[in-house]
Amino acid sequence: MSVGETLDRSWWLASRSAGVVAYLLLSASVVVGLGMAQRLAPGPLTPMLRTLHERIAVIALGAVAAHALLLLGDGWLRAGLTDVLVPFAMDYRPVWTGLGILAAYLTAGLSLTYYARGRLGARRWRTAHRLIPVAWAMAAVHVIGAGTDAGSLWLQVPIALTMSLALTLLGHRVLGGRAARGATAPGGAPAAAGTTTSEPVPPVPAPPAPAPEPATAAAAADAPSGYRPLWVRDSAAQAER
Repeated sequence: MSVGETLDRSWWLASRSAGVVAYLLLSASVVVGLGMAQRLAPGPLTPMLRTLHERIAVIALGAVAAHALLLLGDGWLRAGLTDVLVPFAMDYRPVWTGLGILAAYLTAGLSLTYYARGRLGARRWRTAHRLIPVAWAMAAVHVIGAGTDAGSLWLQVPIALTMSLALTLLGHRVLGGRAARGATAPGGAPAAAGTTTSEPVPPVPAPPAPAPEPATAAAAADAPSGYRPLWVRDSAAQAER
């Protein structure tokens, strides 16, 4: 092997190494983020995990950039800036490499919103941040489809482990959120056990009118013709209603 061939292979190996590191770091960031969202760790560890989550994400972005830029030095691939920056423009496995470029843009854009969350607002930032698992899934497909070592056991094992862990946490979060919403009655009040919120509530009957006292009844009997005491008028009005 000549010196030129050795250098060309070095660029390729360096780019592949950076790509694998970027995928593993992104997977670790997603796992830590999902774990914090579900409060799986004790409360005192939350600040440390938040810092770890942020730093892992930043290093992952650097590894993604190195993975793309190192391809420019590969003499066999002969990639240009358009190939590594424009999705689906590369001749080498364009679908899989295009997904990787889209995953890189999506990861960078969503991750960097962390530093603009004050302007975006907490609710908008959380909504955008929930799309990071989508970028991670695209990166996983890129590694499997475009990686020349996808058939090697040393790469298949970490891919299987990271995918199993991340998908388990993601499924637990999605199903847990639906169960929590289903256990809440309309209006924010928890639904009572064994009841359904679709059944109508029966009306409460009005209390009956109090019976007249004997003395009052006797006084009414002695009253002049055509005169009705107050309690009789009130009872008649209630009966008409």
